[in-house]
Amino acid sequence: MQLGFVSAILPDLSLEEVFETAARIGYDCVELMCWPAGEAERRYAGVTHVEMDGFDAARAKHVRQLAGDSGVAISGLGYYPNPLSADFNEADLASGHIRKVIAACDVLDIRQMNTFVGREPSSSVDDNWSRFLEVWIPLVQFAEERNVRIGIENCPMLFTSDEWPGGKNLAVSPTIWRRMFEAIPSDHFGLNYDPSHMVWQQMDYQLPVRDFADRIFHVHAKDVRVDRHRLDDVGILSTPLEYHSPKLPGLGEIDWGRFISVLGDSGFAGPVCVEVEDSAYEDSLVARTAALRQSCTYLRNFIPLSGN
Repeated sequence: MQLGFVSAILPDLSLEEVFETAARIGYDCVELMCWPAGEAERRYAGVTHVEMDGFDAARAKHVRQLAGDSGVAISGLGYYPNPLSADFNEADLASGHIRKVIAACDVLDIRQMNTFVGREPSSSVDDNWSRFLEVWIPLVQFAEERNVRIGIENCPMLFTSDEWPGGKNLAVSPTIWRRMFEAIPSDHFGLNYDPSHMVWQQMDYQLPVRDFADRIFHVHAKDVRVDRHRLDDVGILSTPLEYHSPKLPGLGEIDWGRFISVLGDSGFAGPVCVEVEDSAYEDSLVARTAALRQSCTYLRNFIPLSGN
């Protein structure tokens, strides 16, 4: 496996500085964020370390050069919008930009793109399904033609009142993943698996590693603390941020040694990228860099340096 991080936590650094930070701390790789230029609608969104508009062979050569000079690989390109939004303009822009990111992966010879399936949150899974097929069958075909794999993160995007009650991402549970992969049985369509989202949904975070071993393309390393006293007070029907907090690996409820062990036994040999969303480390670049350093130090207990 390769240990990396998601570049969204470093929005104030240039691409060159992101690679330099990864190398200095001791990471093997980094997942680079590729949002369209513009104002972010939520935390950790809107970060652009590789601009997609006008991306061509010359710019790809520059990105590869930066990666090569630093000795840090690119685990994949990431962009996490809602391509099933009820706002068709938003949805079309999201789908179009997903295509741009897939195309850029091909130009860069990076075979991994990570994103969300999306969802219209006020409608049921069944009521979203025909739209899911309409949007995603051609997107997966586009990726297949370029030999790029799409990893769907399993975050429910169900944290605030505007995302209530269904969240903005369909791909939240094993039963839905099975339905997705039966409908689109492509080996270029899989998961960017984040175990923390299983924890606060009260599901076993290790079972999917065994059951979907051939569909896990990329992994996010984020922990979570479920505050039982808050859950007892507000109940499971409240917005989830009222009773849980994203944390750095090792500061929550995931047994990372066991998780990485099961992941390795499943045959996974890809990137595991730290996703920093711990509010205790958000105040400054110094604190966010410290979060990356702490996470790297902790996870190196289970993921040794590549080649060693």
